[in-house]
Amino acid sequence: MARADGRAGGAARGRRPKGQGPDLREAILDAAEALFSRHGFYGVTVRQVATEAGVDTALIHYYFGAKRELFDSVFARRAEILNAARLEALDAYKAAHPGRLEVEGIIEAFIGPLLQLSMTNDEGWKNYFRLVALVNNTPAWGGETMHRFFDPVVHALIDTLKEALPQAEIRDLYWCYQFLTGSMMLTLSETGRIDQLSDGLCRSTDLEAVRGRLYAYCAAGISEVVARRP
Repeated sequence: MARADGRAGGAARGRRPKGQGPDLREAILDAAEALFSRHGFYGVTVRQVATEAGVDTALIHYYFGAKRELFDSVFARRAEILNAARLEALDAYKAAHPGRLEVEGIIEAFIGPLLQLSMTNDEGWKNYFRLVALVNNTPAWGGETMHRFFDPVVHALIDTLKEALPQAEIRDLYWCYQFLTGSMMLTLSETGRIDQLSDGLCRSTDLEAVRGRLYAYCAAGISEVVARRP
């Protein structure tokens, strides 16, 4: 039976969040984010989220509705922060380099905010980036979800690249973004794959080592695709 404060009655289960209202709502989102990032949408139940957050399932339905609405709320919460940070970085780069935009500078403005957030070692952000990588690789509905939450900032990137590379075919720039986002999200997932592959020479958690290399790799690839005009 649910208590008046929304927490589950009986024996304590999961982590019981402090406070009510917005604090409790955030605790539910944090719990859902952690579980979805590890097990995907289909591998998590509302009951598991409730247990992780230390609340009754009825409270989750009250705040968010069905599981898909909860998932969308998790996805939207940090997407809004990311989109604002990347748009601000792109605008700042363009303002600082009028008439002399460079591809690597544009890529840094687009990817840099994500790396900076991950380098704070906030587990919530690391969970979120793993979740986005999962969604980005979900054929059934991943593309539609990415479209709803991230298309405006991606179009801003494409438009800025077109300013720097006026000779580029727009189709090539979309393909280049496809390749860029794969590299970016695999890197931010920190899977440990490169640790094993390199026998410890490289570490997936070493985002400082990633920073310059990823910018250079993406910028060189884009420039080469545009130059070759396949």
